[in-house]
Amino acid sequence: MTLILSREDYFPAASLPVAVAERMPQPSFPPHRHEFSEIVIVWRGNGLHILNDRPWLITCGDVFYIRDNDCHSYDSVNDLVLDNILYCRDRFGLGLEWNQLLPPQGDDAPRCWRLTTRGMALARSVITQLERESRKTDPLSIQLSEALFLQLALILRRHGYAADRPWALPEGEQLDLLMSALQGAIARPFDLALFCQQNQLNERALKQLFRQQTGMTVGHYLRQLQLCQAKYLLRTQDCLIGEVAARCGFDDSNYFSVVFTRDTGLTPSAWRQRFFAPRPASQTTAMAKP
Repeated sequence: MTLILSREDYFPAASLPVAVAERMPQPSFPPHRHEFSEIVIVWRGNGLHILNDRPWLITCGDVFYIRDNDCHSYDSVNDLVLDNILYCRDRFGLGLEWNQLLPPQGDDAPRCWRLTTRGMALARSVITQLERESRKTDPLSIQLSEALFLQLALILRRHGYAADRPWALPEGEQLDLLMSALQGAIARPFDLALFCQQNQLNERALKQLFRQQTGMTVGHYLRQLQLCQAKYLLRTQDCLIGEVAARCGFDDSNYFSVVFTRDTGLTPSAWRQRFFAPRPASQTTAMAKP
């Protein structure tokens, strides 16, 4: 059964439009929905965020806009630190056009966003103020909370880019450039030395920075991205295992099966079968009759 998180448990008073829930660290958490919307911003560590049955490998700088009808969970977490900014649109009182200030929420809209290093610093400062003000129930504090939430929304729009659309990356720092390149390298080999040469970056320093911020090596991060994509394809598309392997950067389907099984404990075929109900025996018997 999917958990339902209620407003009463997370907002100190019924009049408050915004609340901040710090997760330091964020533990594994089962599938759940909310009676509110939220923005998730990841500060450190890594883990799996399963949003509406799609797994996303998350680490520092990842941002998710969660609707009240979305179902999500956390798994395989490793020193994962994040903030949840909870909000109820029906409680806002400033009369702003929030549909224009927050990213579109359609099925074809990006679900995972990334925030540049500069954007993370700006967002953290605003969230610190928002966390203090959102605890108060006097009218001025409620208005200030909404104004700070507006400031945060604008920072995320100015300094954010869709994780699966790296060509939209704004001007950023070296870690942002590398993250963007890795997102686009799931189906092809990635040469870190060549990337550093092309962007005039120090390879050793970049490796150290990446591990410090994400808790992973560059190679491990890319491999987990490929496996997340493989899980999604196996669950949603009826294509051959070899095609899934190729689309996720594996030239050898046998090697893909070995890596996938080592990571999940299941072969790719067994993983796929978990999401497809077996045909009832009565249907099987009927189909066998001449």
